[in-house]
This record gives sequence, C-alpha cells and structure tokens, in this order.
Amino acid sequence: MCSVEPINCFPVLMNILSNTFLRLFNSTARIRVWSEPFYSTQNPEIKSDIFFICLSYLLILAAGLPPHFAVSSMEDYKVKS
Repeated sequence: MCSVEPINCFPVLMNILSNTFLRLFNSTARIRVWSEPFYSTQNPEIKSDIFFICLSYLLILAAGLPPHFAVSSMEDYKVKS
C-alpha cells in the first residue's frame, strides 16, 4: 500500500484508519488523504510576493549585521582583549 518513501505511508495509513472508523459507524462518507511534501504555487503573484518578502528580510539582516560586528570589535578594543 505504501511506496518506498516513508513520507507516503502516514497519509495512506490515516486514510485506511479513518475510512475504517467511518464504516464502523455505518457512514457513507469517505475521507480522501493525499500527500504533497513540497508545496507548489501556480500563481506568479504569490511567488513574487514571497520573493520580495525574503529579499526585504535579507536586506534588513544585511544592514544590521555589520554594525553588530563593529560594536563587538570596539568593545574588545576598549577592554584590550
């Protein structure tokens, strides 16, 4: 029932168990479970939004790191370590 990858076994197991419980309670509904380990977006607007969010985060991070190192080295200079 499962392929070689263990990431596919858990959704299959959950599907089997949930449908078994539904049959025990005489329900006609069925639950479908699928696994998509790598979320993919087809909308280019979402991809560009994610890109700009990551870019802005990296720019803020890059702007904040050099002063941190400069302050650290100045503290070392003052203590004469």
